[in-house]
Parts: sequence; C-alpha cells; structure tokens
Amino acid sequence: GIARVLRSIVTDGRDGFYGGEFGDGLQEVGNGEYDEHDLDQLQAGWVTPLVREVFGHDVWTTPPNSQGYLTLAGLDIVQGLDLPMDTRDPLWAHLMIEAARAAAFDRGTVLHEKANGDELLSTDRISSRRDRINPDTAVEWGDSYGDGGTIYLNAVDANGMGVSLIQSNARAFGSYLTAGDTGIFLHNRGIGFSLVPDHPAEYGPDRQPPHTLSPALITNPDGSLRAVLGTMGGDAQPHVVQQLATRLLRHGQTPGEVITAGRFVLGSSDPTTMFSVWERQGRVRVLIEPWLESAWRAGLEARGHEVVVGSESDTFGHAHCIDVSPDGILLGRSDPRAPGGAAIGY
Repeated sequence: GIARVLRSIVTDGRDGFYGGEFGDGLQEVGNGEYDEHDLDQLQAGWVTPLVREVFGHDVWTTPPNSQGYLTLAGLDIVQGLDLPMDTRDPLWAHLMIEAARAAAFDRGTVLHEKANGDELLSTDRISSRRDRINPDTAVEWGDSYGDGGTIYLNAVDANGMGVSLIQSNARAFGSYLTAGDTGIFLHNRGIGFSLVPDHPAEYGPDRQPPHTLSPALITNPDGSLRAVLGTMGGDAQPHVVQQLATRLLRHGQTPGEVITAGRFVLGSSDPTTMFSVWERQGRVRVLIEPWLESAWRAGLEARGHEVVVGSESDTFGHAHCIDVSPDGILLGRSDPRAPGGAAIGY
C-alpha cells in the first residue's frame, strides 16, 4: 500500500496523495471529520523562525504553533544567571531546571497557532521570570490544572547548509488507525488541542494544534552555521535542547560530551507519557539519569525539587548534534540512548 502511494506521488505529486488512495482512505476512516475541501488545502508553509542571541551565538527554532519558543526562553533565562562552570554541581542542575520551569509553566495557556512568538520572548517577560529564580530554593509557579513516536534528524553538507528536522506520529504509534489499505498510520497530534470552550487552542475546523516539535539551529555572529541539534521527547524537547546548547556554547564541550552527558527531564505525575508535563503548570517531577544521582539528587532535594531517578533511556531524549568547527570540520554525535541512531560522514 505504501509503495502504491509513493508511486502516485511520483506520477501525480500532491494530488496523487490527497486526491488518490490515501485521501479516499482518510475520508473513510474520518467518517465525516474531513471532506474534499480539507484535503485540497495546502497546509505546509514557509514561516519566519524565532531567534535569540545566546552566549554570543544566534539560536533559531520554529515559531508557534510549535513549542520551540521555550528553548529560546529557557536559554535566554539561563544566560542571565550565575551558572557554575562545573556541570556536576547541583546548583547547575537547579538553575537549569528553574529556567525551564520559568519558561514553560504557562505553556498550556499561551501556546496556540496564532500566538506571537516574539511577544512570548519579550525582554520584559524573560527578565521578570529570571528575576524570580532563587539559587537556594525552587520557585512556586502555581499548581492549577490546565486543560513518542518521534525522530530527530540533522545534516550538514560541504557548503555549510544545515538541516534540523523532526518528524513525528506524536504519542507512541500515533492513532493506530490507517488510511484505507495504504498501510500509512495517522498521527494523533490532535492531543495538543484543548476541549475547553473559547480556549485559544480549542479544537475546531481549519485549526492546527499546538505541538511539541522544536528543532534548533545555531549560527555564528557572522551568520555562518555553527550547529544543528535537537531531540525527540514530547514536552521535554525544549529543556533537553536547553541543556545541550548550554554545554556546547557556554562550557565549550564537544558534541560527544554534549550528547553523552547525563541529563534531567521534567515530568508529570503520569510516568507513562511525556505529553502532560505542564498539566499542573510549574509543579513537576525532576527525573535524573542514574549516574547523576550522587552528584545532583541531594542538592536538588534540599532546594525543594521532587527528584526521581529514571531508568528508561527513552525518557531522556534521543538527541543528535553536528557542530561545525572554525576550520570547517564537522563534529557529530548520535545519542547512545537511541537504539536506531547513527552519526555518519561521507
């Protein structure tokens, strides 16, 4: 079925996909949810990326309805903090965690496809959140309730062109529904919609849901490519990338050190999913990798964090990084946590 669809794309382009067997199967499984007008609309588009100067470099990511603004917000908060140079210092982990929480606690309220990314990254907004961070204790950001099947891939060519790409079925294997007999599974990215009436991300026709995909790209002050990096991981993507970029740009670590270093991720009360981290706004659990327990756990718990030692490698992201050295050499590392990842040069 997939082979037939691919052949139809070769011969008839987009019309061969949405106007052919896949489109027929999608309307059938949708049972009235979609019509021909929906399938005729072009939904992919060129967008203006978001960018922030961080540690002397420009970091770029995708705008809303992506959660990518959280990567930039977290990094902008971090660069204004007195961050220790020793990344095994529990204060380093505490400040990184607090920056991620400060950036993202209200994501469920403010993120929707019409959100203004520049306003979400305004200097006043970032400064006010940074100013509340306390090096000695976790800040209470509020606990009111609001209402992976992902891969990350990057590439750099001989001309310095870089691509930072995420593709996803959303949670697990998507919806577990296929379009007709094509064998193509449908995603369940609709989990990003809200069912609360009048919410800016309310489910409805001609709307796109907030989503977690937040690839990153870094350029030097002269505009040349410095690095492409990103990860899978649902809600955890921005604060994983925040850690990667900080290690790369502030601490001068190599991609090998950046990717293999131990991490934290923030989690919800439901350990089975990374798509509900911010359901209670700023109240989150801090999951750390086992080899960081002796370095970070006591210091984080003393500052008021709920710390859990994680055991599943998937929980901590499958990140990849390619760094372009000043002499043009490409340095790449694939995450050892990823069973199917690889770093390849040719």
